[in-house]
Amino acid sequence: MITTVAMWLGLAFALPIYLFGSHHGKPRSIEAGSTTSSDRSKARRAPKAAQKLTERPYDDVNTVHDIILHAAKTRGNNPAMGARKVVNTVTEEKELIKNVDGKQVKELKKWNFYELSAYQWMTFNEVKEAVELLGSGLRKVGLKSGDSLTLFAATSRDWQLMAHAAWSQAITITTAYDTLGEEGLTFSLNECSITTLFTNADLLRVILSVGSNVPTLSKIIYNGQADEKIVGQIKQKFPHYELYSIEKLRELGTQNKVETVPPKPEDIALIMYTSGSTGNPKGVLLTHANIVAAVGGAKDVTDTILNHGEEVYLAYLPLAHVLELVVEQLCLCEGYRIGYGSVRTLTDANVRNCKGDLTELRPTVMTGVPAVWETIRKGVSSKLKNASPLLKTVFQVASALKWELIKLGLPTGFIDKTVFKKIQEQTGGRLKIALSGGAPMPQETQKFMTTCVCPIVQGYGMTETCAASVIQLPADPWMLGRVGPPTTCVEISLNAVADTSYHPSNRPYPQGEVWMRGPTIMKGYHKNPAATTETLTSDGWLMTGDIGEFYPDGTLAIIDRKKNLVKLSNGEYIALEKLESQYKTSPYVHNICVYANSHESFPIAIVNPLEKEVMHLAKEKGLEGHFDELCHNEVVVGEVLKSLRAAAKSAGFKPAEILGSVVLDSEMWTPENGKLTAAQKLKRADIVKENKDKIDAMYKAGRQ
Repeated sequence: MITTVAMWLGLAFALPIYLFGSHHGKPRSIEAGSTTSSDRSKARRAPKAAQKLTERPYDDVNTVHDIILHAAKTRGNNPAMGARKVVNTVTEEKELIKNVDGKQVKELKKWNFYELSAYQWMTFNEVKEAVELLGSGLRKVGLKSGDSLTLFAATSRDWQLMAHAAWSQAITITTAYDTLGEEGLTFSLNECSITTLFTNADLLRVILSVGSNVPTLSKIIYNGQADEKIVGQIKQKFPHYELYSIEKLRELGTQNKVETVPPKPEDIALIMYTSGSTGNPKGVLLTHANIVAAVGGAKDVTDTILNHGEEVYLAYLPLAHVLELVVEQLCLCEGYRIGYGSVRTLTDANVRNCKGDLTELRPTVMTGVPAVWETIRKGVSSKLKNASPLLKTVFQVASALKWELIKLGLPTGFIDKTVFKKIQEQTGGRLKIALSGGAPMPQETQKFMTTCVCPIVQGYGMTETCAASVIQLPADPWMLGRVGPPTTCVEISLNAVADTSYHPSNRPYPQGEVWMRGPTIMKGYHKNPAATTETLTSDGWLMTGDIGEFYPDGTLAIIDRKKNLVKLSNGEYIALEKLESQYKTSPYVHNICVYANSHESFPIAIVNPLEKEVMHLAKEKGLEGHFDELCHNEVVVGEVLKSLRAAAKSAGFKPAEILGSVVLDSEMWTPENGKLTAAQKLKRADIVKENKDKIDAMYKAGRQ
C-alpha cells in the first residue's frame, strides 16, 4: 500500500518531465563488429567508443608516472593527499565468556583504539617533489630501471608515494596484501627475485619469518615508528640487510638527486598478486598503458557527475587490489583530494577523542565492497526496529517515494534534507556517489543505500582487466542486479557455456561467459605461460569465467560463475555466489558459504552469524547462554534458517535454490584465520573441508 501511494505521488511529480525528455531510453552499449562463431555474440561497446576504445584520460598521460606530472601542471597548489597521525592509543578491556570443554570460562580481552589528528595535506606540487626525491633514494640504495620493488603494506599516503617513486625511475612495483600471509608473500618475493621491500613498521616482524626463505632480499624500507627490539632481531638474524625508514630514504634522495627515468607505455608498471582461494597467488602483468586506459575509461563515466579539482575521496580499501589502485590514479589525474583512512578508524565508534575518518573527511566520493554497505544497512535497520510506528511509516513512505523519483531521474533533495539527513551524516553528509565492487551486491542493499545515503553504483572487472571494465552509469543505480554497460576502454562478447543453457542466442537476454578485449587487458601471468594460455585467446580476448547476460538496453548482469555452478541430482544448475549474495540480506548473516553436493537435490550453508543479532534473538526466545553456545542451539539455528528462506522467497528463488539446512560458525571469518582471501572473498574449499562432518550430517538428516 505504502509503495503504491508513493509510486503515484512520484508519477504525479514526474510525468510532465518524463514526457518531455528522459535518459531512460538511451542505449547503454551497442553492437560493434561482426561475430566469428554461432557460439559467440557480437562485441558490445559504449556508444562513445563505437569507433575507437579509450586509451588514455588526456593526451599528455601515456604512463602512470605522467599522471603526477599532469596533476602538478594543472593543479599544482591544490591539496592532493591527506593523512592523519596517531596522537594516542587508548586501551579498553571487556570481559567475555567462552565455552571451553563444556565449561563457561571468563576471559578479559583488550581492545586498542586510536586517537587521531586532523587531516594534514600535501599539494600536488609537494607530491611531485616527494615522488622525485624518494625515486632518487631508490636509485641510491641500488635499484635501477627495470628492477622490481615489492609493496607489502597497508593502504596509506606513503604506499602511493612509494609506488610513484618507483614509476618515476621506470621501476616495476609488485604488490602483496598486508594480510597475504607468509607463504603467499614468500612465493611472490621469490618469483620476482625481489631485493627491496617496502612495508609498515608493524609488519617488520614478518621479515623474521620469511627472510630465510627469500635469498635475494637484502633491503627493507618501512614507514611508521619501528619497534627497536624487532629491528635489532632483524639485524642480528640478517646482518647483511639494509634497513631504511621512508624519511631516511627521502633524505638520501635529497642528498643524491638524479633525473627521472620516464617509463614507456609498454613497460610493466605492476605485477599484482591476486589472493587466490586455492594454490599460490598469480602475478598479473599490467603495463603503464593498461592502467592509464583504465583511468581513461573510468573518467568517461565520472565526467557526467563529478567536478574536476573539487571532489574529496576517502581511501581505505587495499591498494594491493586493482580497484582501489585505479580509482586513486583517477583521483590524482582529476585533481581530487585523497584522504587516507583505515577500516579500523572509519567510524566515530572505531576511534576515541576524535572523529572517525568518514565524519572528519566528509568525502564526496567513496568506494566500498558489498560488506561495507551491508554493515551500514543492517545498522540502520537495527535502529529502525526500535523506532515508533509513526517514524517507521514516515521512513517507509519517504523511501518508496524517493525510489520512484530516482527511477525517473528526478531530484530528491527535499526528502534527503528531512528524512535521511541523519543517516547521511554517518558517512559525512556530502557523498555524491559511491562505487561497489569486488563481489556481487545484494539488490536490497543497493536499493536501501541508494535511497538513504547516495547513489551506489555497481562495477565489474578483474585484476586481469584493470578493474574498470563495466560500471553502472551514475543515473542508473535503480537498475538492480546489473553491473552496467562496458566502459569506453573495453569491448565485451558473450560465449556459450558447454552443457548449460547459457547461450548468446537466448532471447530476450543473450547469455554466456563474459569475454573482454581492449587496451586494459593484462599481458599475462608472470612466469606462468600455462595459466596465461588458459585465460587469453590468441586474438586478445580474456575469458573471465563469469557468466553474464545483456539486457536490451545494453547493460550487463553477472548471473553465475563457471567454477561455482553446481548441477544437482535433479538436473538443475545453481550458482553458489548468486545465492550467497541474496542470503546475506538476512539480518543474522555476517557471511555465508553455500555448498551443494551434485549427488543431492538441495544446497546447504555454513553461516558466520552476527553476534548482536543472535543475542537479540535469544533474548526474544527466552534463551540463555553465550554466543558460542547459542550458535549450536536448535531454536536459534531454526530461526536463522527461517530468515534465510524468507530472503530466498523475496528474491524469487527456485525450489532447488532454497537451503535445506544450515550450521552456524561463531568464529569471525577473516583472512588471518584462513576463511577469507586478502580480498575478503570466501576460501570456499577450506571452509568446506573444515566443516565436512557437519555437511555430511546435514545431508544425512535431509534424506531422512
